[in-house]
Amino acid sequence: MGATVIELTESKKQIQHIGQVFNAQRAAFRKNPMPSATERLENLKRLKRALLSNQERLLEAIDQDFSCRSRDETRIAEIMPSVQGINYAMKHLDGWMKPSKRHVSVLFQPASNQVFYQPKGVVGIIVPWNYPLFLAIGPLVAALAAGNRAMIKMSEFTPHTSALVHDILSATFPEDLVSVILGEADVAADFSGRAFDHLLFTGSTSVGRIVMRAAAENLTPVTLELGGKSPALVSADVPMADAAQRIAFGKAFNAGQTCVAPDYVLCPADRLQSFVDEFRSQFSTMYPSLRDNDDYTAIINERQYDRLRGYLDDARDKGAEIIEINPAGENLSDGTRKIPLTLVLNTTPDMKLMQDEIFGPILPVVSYDSLDDAIHYINERPRPLALYYFGYDKGLQQHVTESTHSGGMCINDALMHVAQDDLPFGGIGDSGMGHYHGKEGFLTFSHARSIFTKQRFNSGKYVYAPHGTAMHKLVYKLFIR
Repeated sequence: MGATVIELTESKKQIQHIGQVFNAQRAAFRKNPMPSATERLENLKRLKRALLSNQERLLEAIDQDFSCRSRDETRIAEIMPSVQGINYAMKHLDGWMKPSKRHVSVLFQPASNQVFYQPKGVVGIIVPWNYPLFLAIGPLVAALAAGNRAMIKMSEFTPHTSALVHDILSATFPEDLVSVILGEADVAADFSGRAFDHLLFTGSTSVGRIVMRAAAENLTPVTLELGGKSPALVSADVPMADAAQRIAFGKAFNAGQTCVAPDYVLCPADRLQSFVDEFRSQFSTMYPSLRDNDDYTAIINERQYDRLRGYLDDARDKGAEIIEINPAGENLSDGTRKIPLTLVLNTTPDMKLMQDEIFGPILPVVSYDSLDDAIHYINERPRPLALYYFGYDKGLQQHVTESTHSGGMCINDALMHVAQDDLPFGGIGDSGMGHYHGKEGFLTFSHARSIFTKQRFNSGKYVYAPHGTAMHKLVYKLFIR
């Protein structure tokens, strides 16, 4: 009972703190509604210095939260893209901030049109547990580049990382510029209900709907980075070693706990066994052992571990063939929270792993007879966050690209579109809305303000009332045709 009272009290403190910080950031933004390029660059430089000087602490914290998180995966997927994103923003910020000139019709001359990019104000960022550093820093870089103030709600499922990010950013920025909020689900609910000038949420589709409903009460614009079942489509003629190697990388990275991980494979029926054999070989080369291999990441917590095991039990009970790839034949069932990468064949639509985003090292393989059958299979399901096509025929690459929808796409690779600084990242339909990264991040957190400017001469007076004059008739004759 005492622990519950303490927890509730802590939540109330955090909720009260959210209100105080929100008001302080609002007031600070009113005093400085258009930070200069120099100010923004300095903020980005401070953020970069903070990340570089705390690399080892961040590696350790994320490793603790997962119980085993590959430090190289953290460097590759969290620290490196965060730093590179800052570098890219600093290099291009001056160009992004310049007002863009737009055409003025002769009807309105003499005048000028421009789009002026203003900061939106105070933005909220809700961070998931799977990439707790990059999915906090990436949006923060965009928010700071656009001149905003930011509040970041870290995940309660990564307590070590969340506390460290709080400490690092608190020591780097004043609270009325950047603030990190900790706390449980009730704190997150309060956070998403605040009247932010923009709210970016990364997480599951089900929670995304809740966040969007809360934001709607304040007419807060939202960017939702969700997930879904991202397919990997293997063509009839791609060298199987190439496809299997790249799919194995994309699925095994972070033990499949990636929103853009290949969720299932579509494979030609006559190449199914070839895929299984080659995939086993490629995965075993990358991960010859699992139990004490620091390269192979564990599942984040018992809740997620049990969920994934439940998917496998459900599929097995419904007749699926389960192919567990455990190269060293190790016992992983005694608390390691590691699950071997597992292929699942002979799936049926009623299996849970064919209905929900898997978010773990389980990979269903679905056979198809023709490429158009595979495309139809993709299109009759909710639009995924990513689509991966493996095949070197450029005509077929174009056919798949034009015939499907997804948030992003890789041709002959997996995951890597997310790491491109100059490509927008975002979902469509059930996989999200809006996008960020690079210039699109700057635009997401900016208001594109249209400005029409006239000086002394006013050509518009020729269409003022009273109507029906010769000038009116001339204007209509010239411009209504």
